[in-house]
Amino acid sequence: MSEGIKTFRDLQQEVIDRGLCGKCGGCVSFCSAGRLHALEMGEDDLPRFADEENCLKCGICYMICPVTGELDAEVRRRFGWKPPIGNYEMIRSARATDEAVRRVATDGGVVTSLLLCMLDTHLIDGAIVSQKTSVFGRAPVIATTREDLLSAAGSHFGGSAHLEELGDQYTTYSPTISAVKGLEQRHLRRVAMVGTPCQVRSVKKMQALGILPAHIITYTIGLFCMENFVFEAVGRHRLEERLQIDLSDIDKLNVKEDMIITLRDGRTIHVPFDQLDDVARPACLACTDFANEYADLSAGGLGSPKGYTTILTRTERGSGIYSRALSQGYIEEMPLGEWAAMRAAEDRMGAEVIAFAERKRARGEARLIELRSEGGTDRE
Repeated sequence: MSEGIKTFRDLQQEVIDRGLCGKCGGCVSFCSAGRLHALEMGEDDLPRFADEENCLKCGICYMICPVTGELDAEVRRRFGWKPPIGNYEMIRSARATDEAVRRVATDGGVVTSLLLCMLDTHLIDGAIVSQKTSVFGRAPVIATTREDLLSAAGSHFGGSAHLEELGDQYTTYSPTISAVKGLEQRHLRRVAMVGTPCQVRSVKKMQALGILPAHIITYTIGLFCMENFVFEAVGRHRLEERLQIDLSDIDKLNVKEDMIITLRDGRTIHVPFDQLDDVARPACLACTDFANEYADLSAGGLGSPKGYTTILTRTERGSGIYSRALSQGYIEEMPLGEWAAMRAAEDRMGAEVIAFAERKRARGEARLIELRSEGGTDRE
């Protein structure tokens, strides 16, 4: 074994001990010494050694971690990445044509519609998606039916519902990568995954290494992501005091230019991101990818009017999915009239996405510079 290979001990020092672990579970799920129980998730949902003597020191855990810089150059090469937000072929504003999808969707329901189209036309056998367990809680599920997808898109809570706590925390993050391991037991051959930039990056790293069953993920739909949040007791109380609300009164969350909070009494509150840094997950503050630069398609509400989704097609496969869903009536584009108007709208949407991407990249790079000065991770 090469002395230059970094192992879980390095991952612990550079990522976990510095508070940058995203708790995705990938290092534990895909540990090559999994049957020897070398690693485990602790009670705090952080990975740790279960038995260090059983570690094979292969470096897989370090290489697939989305926080480290390992394999970034290879992933960029495969995707033909170029600044400022990676390669993309077109940008559109669209929405689902199905009223049932639009009723439960956060934005325009395009992501759900794309998955339905792929499922109906047998491009995929299922999809890894995030399902709400509470207003803030998320859990990964493998959806194999229309009902599964609508349930994941439309989980909602009545007046008697209250937030589900994980220890003393509320979190908006779903550990989607942990569901990839479960594909082996489901006998699925082709799967789409909807994920955050860090989750998509991990999958692309696993595919570059040929780690099974990452090859089953044949399509990736990436979500725009400024940050996810962890509402620990102190941060939760601070946010409640700042906004003069009780988190248990929140009915719906959405993120576009800012965080949009809808309360059960119908009030809507807009919270700028710079007021949320103290409840943002530390791993998010060091992330430099807003627009999900390695997905087949990227999607989010930013840049589109209410009820529509902004879509970037990044690969030939992504363009094919979008064209199929459009031609078969699963989605419809926002009517813009003449060609000049459409081009102007594309330029405006692209500028908004780029502006947010550059903002997040600057914040993440500043945080990484701090870490390098402390002897932490170094991502080039």
